Amino acid sequence: MKITILCENSVGKLIGSGEHGFSAFIETEKGNFLFDTGSGPSIVANSLVLNKDLRSIKKVFLSHGHYDHSGGLPEVLKLRGQVDVHIHPHVFLDRIAIHKENGEEKKRFVGIPYKKTYLESLGANFILNSDFIEVERGIFLTGEVPRKTSFEKPDHRLFTEIDGKTVRDIFLDDQSLILDTPKGLVLILGCAHSGMINIIHHVVEKTGKRRFYAILGGTHLDFLTPEQLEESIKALKKMEIEKIGVSHCTGMRAAFRLQQEFGDRFFFGCVGSGLEV
Repeated sequence: MKITILCENSVGKLIGSGEHGFSAFIETEKGNFLFDTGSGPSIVANSLVLNKDLRSIKKVFLSHGHYDHSGGLPEVLKLRGQVDVHIHPHVFLDRIAIHKENGEEKKRFVGIPYKKTYLESLGANFILNSDFIEVERGIFLTGEVPRKTSFEKPDHRLFTEIDGKTVRDIFLDDQSLILDTPKGLVLILGCAHSGMINIIHHVVEKTGKRRFYAILGGTHLDFLTPEQLEESIKALKKMEIEKIGVSHCTGMRAAFRLQQEFGDRFFFGCVGSGLEV
């Protein structure tokens, strides 16, 4: 089994192009899979440079409905054609980010930038699910993740617009991918809007397994307070995790802290990096 990062904010060994987004190409004996598609500009070019054939993918999984994880889907579909795309029913919600600029409140659309019907016309066969499911033998999606930790809070900048009302986005659609391997579980995160620790606890509860060979992907730790970051690290250190590879929304501050704590068990998941099991 091999996992290769196709899209990420940074590039390793000057191979490929960086962008704000995340995508992982997963090769297994059961076939090839794609987890997220980045924001769009680099997924096809990076797949060619890294010799990963997007035409070979068996299924696509979207972690949640943000542009930086779904924007490359049309380009993938143009190459692949008809393919199952696993999503949560909330993926196509209207999502916005609100931030202050020069004292003024600014809104920016951050949801999926394409209509469902357009993506279907390119070959997307959307499969909606909100539960923990086995999508292939030994490959699982978390579905909705219960929020149980006291310290993992929603990003205060992110909202959704429902029936003309702007409400805090609680990201019920945030889901992660689990690969069950002889060396332990491999957990791939999109942005971990549910909370990295919440997700791990949910995976342990659903699989009955505690040993993780690797956890990699976006952790959203960059948007936590220093106190929340330290609580997350404290919780991670109590778990059986052999490797931690962070990407995308982790941020350098949090990545440096994780490297300090986990040493050789830590790696940075930039474009071109990956994991073999």
